[in-house]
Amino acid sequence: MAAGVTYKDVFKVPEFRAMWLAELQSVAGDQLARVALSVLVFADTGSAALTGLTYALTFVPSLLGGLFLSGLADRFPRRELILWIDGLRGCLILLVAIPGMPFWSLCVLVGIVSLLQPVFKSAQVALLPDVLGEHRFSTGMAIRSITIQSAQMAGFAGGGLLIAVFNPYVVLLLDALTFFGSALLIRLRLQPRPAAAATETPGGRRNSREVWGLLFADRGMRTLVLMLWLMALVAVYEGMAAPYAALFGGGSVTVGLILAADPLGSVVGAFLFSKYVPEARRPALLGPLTIAAAVPVALCLLRPGIVASLILFTVAGAFGTIVVMQTTTAMTLRLPDARRGQAIGISNSGLTSATGLSPLAAGLLSDATNPATAIGAFGLTGTAAALLLAIAWARSNRPQPNLSTNSAT
Repeated sequence: MAAGVTYKDVFKVPEFRAMWLAELQSVAGDQLARVALSVLVFADTGSAALTGLTYALTFVPSLLGGLFLSGLADRFPRRELILWIDGLRGCLILLVAIPGMPFWSLCVLVGIVSLLQPVFKSAQVALLPDVLGEHRFSTGMAIRSITIQSAQMAGFAGGGLLIAVFNPYVVLLLDALTFFGSALLIRLRLQPRPAAAATETPGGRRNSREVWGLLFADRGMRTLVLMLWLMALVAVYEGMAAPYAALFGGGSVTVGLILAADPLGSVVGAFLFSKYVPEARRPALLGPLTIAAAVPVALCLLRPGIVASLILFTVAGAFGTIVVMQTTTAMTLRLPDARRGQAIGISNSGLTSATGLSPLAAGLLSDATNPATAIGAFGLTGTAAALLLAIAWARSNRPQPNLSTNSAT
């Protein structure tokens, strides 16, 4: 279905335009803030460890937020939840931007901002099918993927330039303004909607067990979740960029190129796939695409050199983003609206956890061997797992003729 849906069709929806622009501001602001915080903490403390801790605090608390708070996206109106989270994050970043803020206070504030991120994301993704309808949802998710990756690249690059011209405090103020701007757009342009699970008892183990059951009881849904999480194993090269570059005599420039390969591939892959692959064919391609995301990483076992590695990582990033985009789309449309936000939060928390643990495990393996062997081993393991998941997906897909519509729109 929706073979003729174009980017223009999606951008014709006023509410989507507001959500798109709001997220663009927030993502770019987040990346600016990460650069600014790293520079600010290192300048104040001179400690690489404390700088790393601060950077980690922009990610790690989001695991807890996804697991324990994402259900708020079902129990409260999603528009209002997005609005209040953006406003609160803007206020917290304003406090971070106060010169002379004690380090422990800065850590607490940054941690709270990170804790709220998965709730915002769960509410936003769960709201998109209501805004776009199922027939435009897949194209909307593609636009979202392209936007996020582009904003991340621009934010990292722009953050360095802005800090060079001004100072970290100005960049943090700019980040706060992006949150307030996002909240204003949501307030003015999105229609109020009732909470998806307003009549149900909030919280509780029963709801959590039900959501875990939704994600893993059905073989098709379980396969989608595992495909999503597998992409963290495949993207291990991002966390190993520095030692991998050093293996071939590269320095900071090479590290930057390795880190840029994935988002570059992501933008290109999401654009080409959403524009040229008919939606009716996308579910059948999900298995082969999962394999294709892992194979380039496995080729690192051959020590291909920096140039060839950059090509491999770009290809892996392209296919990996397509898999994340398609699995998220399919899961979102399969889930009941009253549990959609919490389920999305849990699945994304699994992806985030695996993304953080994979480089740690690869680093330990690298110490015993070398970075190329470690990354290649993860790619080889990912390829084997992808083969099994592709078979499971084909089997679960076969007896359900209506699945192509659900997972592609």
